[in-house]
Amino acid sequence: MIELERFLVSPQTPIREVMTCLDRNTKGIALVVDEERHLLGTVTDGDIRRAILAQVSLEAPASELLARKVHPLYRQPITARLGTPPGALLRLMQERSVRHVPLLDEAGRVADLVTLNDLLPEQMLPVQAVIMAGGRGTRLRPLTDELPKPMLPVGDRPLMELTVERLRQAGIRRVHVTTHYQADKIREHFADGSAFGVELRYVAEEQPLGTAGGLGLLTPPQEPLLVINGDILTQVDFRAMLAYHQEHQADMTVGVRRYDLQVPYGVVECEDIRVRRLTEKPWLSFFVNAGIYLLEPTVYQYIPNGQCFNMTDLIQRLLDAGRTVVSFPIVEYWLDIGQHEDYERAQEDVRKKDRELS
Repeated sequence: MIELERFLVSPQTPIREVMTCLDRNTKGIALVVDEERHLLGTVTDGDIRRAILAQVSLEAPASELLARKVHPLYRQPITARLGTPPGALLRLMQERSVRHVPLLDEAGRVADLVTLNDLLPEQMLPVQAVIMAGGRGTRLRPLTDELPKPMLPVGDRPLMELTVERLRQAGIRRVHVTTHYQADKIREHFADGSAFGVELRYVAEEQPLGTAGGLGLLTPPQEPLLVINGDILTQVDFRAMLAYHQEHQADMTVGVRRYDLQVPYGVVECEDIRVRRLTEKPWLSFFVNAGIYLLEPTVYQYIPNGQCFNMTDLIQRLLDAGRTVVSFPIVEYWLDIGQHEDYERAQEDVRKKDRELS
């Protein structure tokens, strides 16, 4: 049985603390219970991310997340009786498209929690991945004069090795790497990927093809394709991203990161010539492209073959065609290593993590 206390929160628990609960238990769910441990509802990774997109305050209570559940399938928690056989639990998860089932005792109190990973621990994700590793990394010179950016050491390993490890841990085994600048350095280190627990294939760009053009050189996959920029250091939950993508029946899911910016002046709002409001140095909040994407196979018809093409172009083509593009807020650790200060921060973050683990 699991350590159940790690999953329990009250209806009054602030959303910020619910997020900490999800991070701590690593299962992507929190159970909202009353004082007698009766289950009031569940909060999943997707509930948190949708609330962030809706600009819900992180100081709001967990009950706000329960109230926001509008889909009839998930308005009431899906549960089973303690002692239900594993086969029946697996069928329930598959029929109701959930990854967690709280188990209740005869009095209706939470007694245990079963996850899909508990029942299928070696389950591979039905996803292929692409690491975009062809850029020159000019802003990181002179560090990139002798090495391509994905091969820059972070701690004692190349950046791309950390990405490959993260993919493997998520159950992704087939990984493509688009290369251009100093491609031989990447091939020499990773070879066929077997030493790193994955199957690596290389896609050589004779000319730089932008942030999406290299995808046109791949044989169209039969399953979703996870695309990640080669200069990203992140702890994003790829399984959660796939579940979110499927739940929203998206053609493309774009990882986004909240970015706050303070205007250094007092902002004057006018209506014609009249001043209506003055706000002193306001904070503005945006969602920015995090360089991580999930694409359905049907998206491939919108990608040209062998032409320079960017992800922004692909997104616009999909929107123009009326296809479903959704955003996936990344709340986990994420860092775009594009400049020297970013690289220095990555080194310090890895050193800090190593100290915490030692």
